[in-house]
Amino acid sequence: MASPSLSAELSPRRLLSVPRNLLFRLAEQIRETLARTLYTPPAGSPVSVKSLLESLLPQNAAPKSVDRQLKDFCLCCAALASAEGVESPSVYWIPKELSSLAKSALREISAAGSFSAEHEMVAELMAEVLPELKAVVKETCIDPDEEVFVAGSVRAPVVNSIVAAHQFRWLVTQVMYPHLGNLCALVMPCALTTLDHWSPEVKEQGMLALIHLGKNVNATELGWYEEAFLDVCCRNIATSDDLWSRIIEVSTLLLTCTQRKNPRSSWFERMLNEMLGHLERHPFSREHRIAWLQLIEPVLSAMGLVLLMHFHRIFPLFFQWLHTDDDETILLVLERIHSIIKLTWVRKSPYMARLLDELIHLYKEVETRKNRESIRNFILDSLILLQKCKGMQFETLWIKYKDDPGLEKLVYSLSEALKAQAVQHLL
Repeated sequence: MASPSLSAELSPRRLLSVPRNLLFRLAEQIRETLARTLYTPPAGSPVSVKSLLESLLPQNAAPKSVDRQLKDFCLCCAALASAEGVESPSVYWIPKELSSLAKSALREISAAGSFSAEHEMVAELMAEVLPELKAVVKETCIDPDEEVFVAGSVRAPVVNSIVAAHQFRWLVTQVMYPHLGNLCALVMPCALTTLDHWSPEVKEQGMLALIHLGKNVNATELGWYEEAFLDVCCRNIATSDDLWSRIIEVSTLLLTCTQRKNPRSSWFERMLNEMLGHLERHPFSREHRIAWLQLIEPVLSAMGLVLLMHFHRIFPLFFQWLHTDDDETILLVLERIHSIIKLTWVRKSPYMARLLDELIHLYKEVETRKNRESIRNFILDSLILLQKCKGMQFETLWIKYKDDPGLEKLVYSLSEALKAQAVQHLL
């Protein structure tokens, strides 16, 4: 049984109370502006997005019911509003003026329906249209059981699914915590369908919706669907090169939200292995490594000591990236190394000596780099932390570097830092 708040939010009566003359007035304003907007359909496209949106606007002579006209108008407004700040090839042509007009129209509908807040109107609308949007997206999905790849896209133009995905994403992102949790049963099936789609544009809208969902619902509300969405995230990691940063963001967010209290969860291992495998197959992709290094910290923190089991794959990548010609990569790697040292103390690891060698080699290597001081400060911080957690093992390995004339400044800085720590400890 739905909770009282959910039942109130999803009651269909208030939307139907919107005066019909208001609906037609708002539609006419949008129709006129849309007609003036320049649009060139992509070459070979069987459907015009502009024509598709125009078909959603109500007309007096149309045989549609008032209910259907109202839902279609709101979907048209959602598509127009979704274009703001987006560079998607399907909606980039929609000007800000038209997006603003669409949002203003939805605000008027919300007020006319006596909703206390716009998110209530959107929630009621979502209950009506999300199953329809899911069906539109699914119509152009590729059935893995079908032998011919094009069989899934012969039934309907993919642009229909792209527009539906934009409408879905915009609607979901209008509802925040704590109200969105009540709508998980509506949102998740549609989100999963978009991520299973072959079109990158459809996938991206689904990922954006899931990112918003992960930030605005709690783990309990996501719990019913965690197996499904973690599985679809894993499957997309290896197949979403064009959307790598998006899939890493949504994967890390949903993984830590649902599995944070269980660092030994098999999902951590599966997800991290998928990510590392993809990075190993694309070792020279700056875009891939930067996105992963920027977004992976919450997963590392949640896994803690369990990371020791993955050192044999993590550190070879780190050692390779430390010697790129890209200062941003180097600084991010050093940040992640520092985090891993704090989380694991590099316990019983064969990588301790190699890690020290790589840090020292990097210290010398960056002499002419623009960000030399920042990099060297990170190296010093990591050495201080290594000495603290490894003690005599660090001292034994450090001996061979103490008399290196190229490391005089580093040796002195480390010695002074350790002395200061000792004094502070005594106090």
